[in-house]
Amino acid sequence: MSANYGLLRSQRDGLRASVKALAGGAVGVIKEEEAYVRRFWQQPISLGLYEDLLRVAKHIGVTKNFKEVIDCFKTPEGETPAGFRVEYEIDQDQVARADLVRDIAYDKNGQRRATQVLFSADSANPYEVAPIGGLIANLTCNPGIIYDLFINNPKANVGNRFKTREEVMAEIGRVLGPGVDISVELNNPFEKDMGKILEEAARFREMLSPYRVVIKVPHTGPVNAQNVGELLAGDKKFSLKYDQGKTEDFVRGHNLALMLRENGFRVNFTLMFEPYQTALALQAKPYFINSFIRHRLVQTEAVRRCLDLYRTSDDPDFLVELRKFFVEKDFLPPSAGNLDLFEVKKMGEGILAYRGAAEGPAGSHDGLDGVRHNLRVLRGANLPETRLIICSMEGPTMYPAIDRLLTEAEFLDMADRVVITAEPEYLSRFASSSQVVSYQRRFMNAASGAK
Repeated sequence: MSANYGLLRSQRDGLRASVKALAGGAVGVIKEEEAYVRRFWQQPISLGLYEDLLRVAKHIGVTKNFKEVIDCFKTPEGETPAGFRVEYEIDQDQVARADLVRDIAYDKNGQRRATQVLFSADSANPYEVAPIGGLIANLTCNPGIIYDLFINNPKANVGNRFKTREEVMAEIGRVLGPGVDISVELNNPFEKDMGKILEEAARFREMLSPYRVVIKVPHTGPVNAQNVGELLAGDKKFSLKYDQGKTEDFVRGHNLALMLRENGFRVNFTLMFEPYQTALALQAKPYFINSFIRHRLVQTEAVRRCLDLYRTSDDPDFLVELRKFFVEKDFLPPSAGNLDLFEVKKMGEGILAYRGAAEGPAGSHDGLDGVRHNLRVLRGANLPETRLIICSMEGPTMYPAIDRLLTEAEFLDMADRVVITAEPEYLSRFASSSQVVSYQRRFMNAASGAK
């Protein structure tokens, strides 16, 4: 049996230690592995780990996985790649072996990224990703993003250079390097043949490496292989209410996630719009879960507007408008188009109450009640590697609201469990402010000698 020792950051004050200080003394380096050991032996370790290694180890070497990671990414000599932390285990021959463990919180050479909160990009455009590639730890994409926004968009896919999803993902992997996870969504989550799903996932693993690939699995709700055609033909409306269906359909995504995990894949479990989905989603042991905020907030504001107008006018037309909205947004199936207006009103009030938007002035609800709930549930989960992706945002207030939430005292301990993702164009806007322009005007005029 081996004992695992995690790499701990050395204290800022007091004695500092490194593996190099051990080598050449009482602890030797395995000769055939010296080049690998030199990659990490000057990285700082805690004094406690130093003392443990000195006490129990006779030699220092690396694991088979360590060598495979280095060779996979063709890591420059003397370095360990971004996206990995170094951990140590003692084998039965008293050899302390360094291993490289996947962790996107780390930059190259065992250094933590600049902040606990990590950033991600929603894009399949290699040209768009390149400028922000050094600032992100994850990228998410799905077939719609790949085909609609890039491959089939001549403005984005310049010269029609990329023709297949595989070509796009290979280029993105090249642009981003080893330190960024890449979440790729299944093309057809309703495929009956689990072998075909595993084959698709395996192709992405071969393309992106097992270290970076994350398989994106969606919640399926009442949709299944037999009725999914309703979403593709005619008015594309669904005949069932979102919470009416078979158990096997509602949890198909969960079982897909578990199956993929059992086969060695990390899973990004997506399409989480309501916080009550979280605890059940975590039963699938995903690597990522998601909080979608944009559409939920827009819907909340629309429901509140209709109910407020009805209260002030007593005009039932506003409840008729709300009923139509519920059908359009899949709260109700088309068959409920004549639902009693009292039931419509009660349904709207229930939605606002659950989302914490029933009280206070219009616009006071920030739409982040689901994020807060998810962070609380995640804090209590037995899944220390699982992170929450906060996604789907627009406008000038959503990112600043998230930024502010993560400074709230209640969530300071959860910052390292959060990944913020958006389109690069949206996210990059928040690198600027009005005063940046004002300053550049003044500075550049002064530098050029203008009066």
